[in-house]
Amino acid sequence: MKVILQENVEGVGHLGDLLDVSAGFARNYLLPRKKALEANPRNVKALEHAKRIMGEKARKEKLEIEGQAKKLSALTVTITAQVGKDDKLFGSVTAKDIADGLAAQGHTVDRRKIQLGQPIKELGTHAIPIKLHREVTATVSVIVARKQEAESGQAAEPVREERKTSPRQESEETSGDE
Repeated sequence: MKVILQENVEGVGHLGDLLDVSAGFARNYLLPRKKALEANPRNVKALEHAKRIMGEKARKEKLEIEGQAKKLSALTVTITAQVGKDDKLFGSVTAKDIADGLAAQGHTVDRRKIQLGQPIKELGTHAIPIKLHREVTATVSVIVARKQEAESGQAAEPVREERKTSPRQESEETSGDE
């Protein structure tokens, strides 16, 4: 059965694709969920018209995104992290940290578009791809540096805070022991 996809369907096709799928798949899944239309002559003409309009819109959008990708590729994001013995990071640098670093420089990027296979756990420079569009990918240079003691504002030894209790809480604690 020939169908026209109304939205992207994982493993099947993209929006506007004219596909030949099994009748059962179309009847039981695609058509009831409004993910596809039956490919009759009227729907095919409407598809061609919509494709022309979407093609122009997509071309303009892609040009904008390519410009944004050039700006992002020129950026370098520096992230400071606490380091233990042998220059091992406490924790790791994640896509959220990179997105926050880009936002601090005035570039808003969705963290899900940052293609970080595993969180960064080492000091140094890392090239991180950002998929802005299915055909456009920018690469941002991320430098993971050691956090300086003076920068963090913490003393070498952590200060322990005394637990403050009110007189009422102290009396409750002692009366509960009886």
